[in-house]
Amino acid sequence: MITIRAFSESDWSSVWSLLQPVFKAAETYTFDPDMTEREGYANWIELPKASYVAIDESNLVVGTYYIKTNFQGPGSHICNCGYVVSNQARGKGVASAMCLHSQKEASNLGYRSMQFNSVVATNADAIHLWKKLGFRVVGTLPGVFKHPEHGYVDALVMFKELV
Repeated sequence: MITIRAFSESDWSSVWSLLQPVFKAAETYTFDPDMTEREGYANWIELPKASYVAIDESNLVVGTYYIKTNFQGPGSHICNCGYVVSNQARGKGVASAMCLHSQKEASNLGYRSMQFNSVVATNADAIHLWKKLGFRVVGTLPGVFKHPEHGYVDALVMFKELV
């Protein structure tokens, strides 16, 4: 059983322990792989509109996500989210639960649509899940992501209307 709630300051060390290896691996996010903890906090907690954690039955943080405004002005009704799940919780529905939760939260925050700007084409599990949850590919950005193993790979722009 997973509980998803708003981020609390006491969650930060657990959240950073999830984020840092994902950013360091440089396989799915365009964040600097050598990002400091302070920069991680700013990017995941301070800059977004809201941040959340997924807690398992043992009260451990097993996932986290943020919601932020994707565009300004006339496009400010579109949000963007980022999700990270712990290695031990992969395949247990955490990402799915967070994505569904984020869609409700985004609607509650007044967003009308959600857009993922850069889903790395080699991240097949995420692409499959986002499609299953109603997102569609609306564009391909050729060779924009420098994957440490596969070299330059495409990134997908994925979109879903929330209303």
